[in-house]
Amino acid sequence: MATVKVTDDSFESDVLKASQPVLVDFWAEWCGPCKQIGPALEQIAEELAGQVTIAKVNIDDSPMVPSRLGVKGIPTLMLFKDGQMASMKVGAMPKGKIVEWLAEAGISQNVA
Repeated sequence: MATVKVTDDSFESDVLKASQPVLVDFWAEWCGPCKQIGPALEQIAEELAGQVTIAKVNIDDSPMVPSRLGVKGIPTLMLFKDGQMASMKVGAMPKGKIVEWLAEAGISQNVA
């Protein structure tokens, strides 16, 4: 499953009322580090499909949600579980670190 575009209008239904955990990437077109982690997030979305949804909020197109959540710098990654923010990381990080962070939160690949 690819990443999901989320807007101010869809945030509640796509993130807060989601049936599984959602990792939200707050980003912008002009943000170099945001673009650097984009491919890693796409890969994680595929690898952890069914475990977590990877959502992307463009802060320029949808400024209300990041403002309400206190996003100060980007990229900001927020993990939501059961409608609540469970964890947050600010700044770009390699794919391995993102996967480690998700594993610490109890989200990891099912090993058959």
